[in-house]
Amino acid sequence: MALTFVHDPEDPRVAPFRHVKERDLVGRHGRFIAEGRVVVETLVSPRCLCAPEALLLAENRVEAMGPIIEALPDAVPVHVADQAVVDAIAGFPLHRGILAVGRRPQARPLEDLLAAAPEDAVVVAAIGIGNHDNMGGIFRNAAAFGAHAVLLDPGCCDPFYRKAIRVSVGAVLRTPMAAASAEDLVGALIRQGFEILALSPGASERLDQVREGGRRAILLGSEGPGLPAALLERLRVVGIPMADGFDSLNVATTSALALYELIRVR
Repeated sequence: MALTFVHDPEDPRVAPFRHVKERDLVGRHGRFIAEGRVVVETLVSPRCLCAPEALLLAENRVEAMGPIIEALPDAVPVHVADQAVVDAIAGFPLHRGILAVGRRPQARPLEDLLAAAPEDAVVVAAIGIGNHDNMGGIFRNAAAFGAHAVLLDPGCCDPFYRKAIRVSVGAVLRTPMAAASAEDLVGALIRQGFEILALSPGASERLDQVREGGRRAILLGSEGPGLPAALLERLRVVGIPMADGFDSLNVATTSALALYELIRVR
């Protein structure tokens, strides 16, 4: 593949990479920025649900990125620039020297996604997760433990935000997902035969008391407020036992423990 060398930060060919942080805030209309070797490697892998559109590399990264460049479709341009030019394009010091623009996958209908799940599937449903580090951690854990999908309500932050993708080490790009209101998520899960386990520190039933079953969904709420009381009243509520005087775990950590426990009993 031919590389295109860029010497001017205002070169129109690298416009999608310009002012990365500012555009993180306003959105990219169906596209996202992937940062770093591991994430870009995921973007070009067969398991990725997204499509790469362009790469921007610092000159000193080209040799190491050779196998990834070779894996790109021929139509995907690879722009190369001096580190100072790359920094000027991005709008901040880009120490990794590796950026890619990708296109998000088509939204998948919630019911179709759940209907395709195997009979022992585990999914993660997130309600009101507003922190990008937590969102990235949840996706990373979902991929690590083989969750069928991650479901999000409108109160969740964007998993395709650059930091969320980076924290997930690219898991956001390969994990099936769907979005709907909390009520619609719960309704669809019930219709598709999922038992919903709502995680709450106030639960009387312990997570490790859950026994092997069929399809299961882990329902996670935001740190602090947790899940809405109306949902907790309707669902099976389980908790993770902690030392006396402490009742709080990071929500991403909670997702890892819950996924491990369900995979273990499965």
